[in-house]
Amino acid sequence: MSSGAGQRKDAPRPYFFLSYAHTPRINSRGAADPNLWVAKLYQDLSEAILQITDAPSGHPVGFMDRSMHQGQKWAERLSRELATCRVFVPLYSPRYFKSEACGREWHLFSRRSVYQRRPTAERMTGIVPALWVSMEHYQLPRVAGELQFNHDSFGAEYATEGLYALMKIAAFSSEYHTAVWRLARRIVDVAEQTVIPIGQVLDFESQPSAFDPPDNADQVRISVFSYRERELPPQRSAFWYGEQRTDWQPYRPDSSRPLAQDAADIARSMGFQPTVNEFEDGAEQLLTEDRPDRPCVLLVDRWAFLDGRRAEAVRRLDRRNLGPVAVIEPWNREDQQSRDHERMLDELGDGVLAVSRGSRQRPSLREEGPAGAPGSIEEFRGEMERAVMRACTAHEQQHRDGPDDGPVDRRPSIGP
Repeated sequence: MSSGAGQRKDAPRPYFFLSYAHTPRINSRGAADPNLWVAKLYQDLSEAILQITDAPSGHPVGFMDRSMHQGQKWAERLSRELATCRVFVPLYSPRYFKSEACGREWHLFSRRSVYQRRPTAERMTGIVPALWVSMEHYQLPRVAGELQFNHDSFGAEYATEGLYALMKIAAFSSEYHTAVWRLARRIVDVAEQTVIPIGQVLDFESQPSAFDPPDNADQVRISVFSYRERELPPQRSAFWYGEQRTDWQPYRPDSSRPLAQDAADIARSMGFQPTVNEFEDGAEQLLTEDRPDRPCVLLVDRWAFLDGRRAEAVRRLDRRNLGPVAVIEPWNREDQQSRDHERMLDELGDGVLAVSRGSRQRPSLREEGPAGAPGSIEEFRGEMERAVMRACTAHEQQHRDGPDDGPVDRRPSIGP
């Protein structure tokens, strides 16, 4: 990417970049977006800064990403905002410091030089952290611990509870408005007492995270069992496939990118570190080790069960019934080709995923389908959130129990 030299030096720049970890919905249907509370904080901060400053009308006071970290245009926009904003405001929570995207945002901003307009007793970095929830019992990563920021100046209840509690609990309304006003004042003070030149607009996805490397419990493997375009059987159209098995796009045209990328974005938004691979690349470990080194979500294309040799590996994994491995069988209720071969696909799935499916009703490609059979991209995203949490919970429980506790109980499969 090019540098930020194209921006006029005297052009108004956003006062702050609000960096936060996206919180997943509790369920996929009818649940309110929990990130709306962050949006309210952003709005309240922006209004307070407008009152304090002479920021021009119509110019954005700050920036908040609401895109769920998706797509190249999103990455370019983030990089531009991080290269031009005057203050970086990370919203502290345990989920925040597990987010790779948030770590990249911190890294990109902290690459920029900070010059103080006048000497002060306090060294200003251009970073003004805010507590979304209390971090009293949480070990901050090194870059955050080095800031030595005093949160008590925003109020005792804020320092104890965090902004989310002050917003949600009516009795704390006054404390919330006090904290927001003092946070806004702090953002403006730092912006006016420092000079932070416009930085380079770099490739966001290639940047490292500023946070400490995650342990295995924070990582999620996303495995894809599908076809390459050149491997397809005569009955199946190449419309849904690409050069790699991870290019599978079962929800076209509603989603124009590989399903694995969508799944990885969901895992990141939940604070996990995803890796994407073809099922065969990690199959040996899943088929031989009693305790997988990390949670896994397996995305299964039932058409690939027509390849009996490859399907046998999935059948063996299903019989192992590993708790930290969650299975999803995405299907598209608008896929007429799959509807035409419904009976064949059902029988193939019953033979390969007998344990995962259990005695439950098998998925119908003609109707809504039972829970765990996502028939649209929106339903898939909800199922993916639940699959990640179930696999991670089972992984954590398995390693907490130790090696001598015997086999793990049958996992709560999220497959159809």
